[in-house]
Amino acid sequence: MAKRTQIPRKSIYRLSIYQRCLERLKINSVETVSSSALAKAAGVKSTQLRKDLAHFGQFGVRGLGYNVNALADVIVDVLGTSSLQAVVLVGMGNLGAALSRYTGFGKEGFEISAAFEADPQRAKTVRAGVPVFPAVQMSAYVIENQVKMAILAVPGEVAQSVTNELVSSGVQAILNFSPIHLKVPDHVVVNSVDLALELEHLSYFIK
Repeated sequence: MAKRTQIPRKSIYRLSIYQRCLERLKINSVETVSSSALAKAAGVKSTQLRKDLAHFGQFGVRGLGYNVNALADVIVDVLGTSSLQAVVLVGMGNLGAALSRYTGFGKEGFEISAAFEADPQRAKTVRAGVPVFPAVQMSAYVIENQVKMAILAVPGEVAQSVTNELVSSGVQAILNFSPIHLKVPDHVVVNSVDLALELEHLSYFIK
């Protein structure tokens, strides 16, 4: 297996897509799948699929394809979602509150264990089963519980300072919904989602 730092991030992203396709095949009691069929379901070329999987070992049998259960187990292990992974949510405005109610995280192996909010009126509550704590308690919680992942849903003007605190507390991966580019050390991974930017991109194709 290649070192994690040598594997393209897009390949990691596509692994999640392959995994979802495999889960659908498992639901339909499909035991084996060809590379072409799996690639078609994932919306990629079969050569790309084989190249992505080659980063993690040799899979499949020529002429028979991939064992669905075995490949799914490998991908789950690679992605680190074989057991629930704790995530903290920072920011409980409209977006943060909506994210706290999203049930899809648990299905994919993630659990929002706690949320943090600077507004005292929003803190010290429970939203959709997620305890909400004052922002000043965030660092201590992350350190004590060894949380490695965070979702950031705070205004742009405080996003970098919150990120700095998360990183210094041990967080290594951040899903960023704030509308700014975050500066982090090389060992920290940030995936940014700018909803307005995505809409602007779609708007270009509307005639």
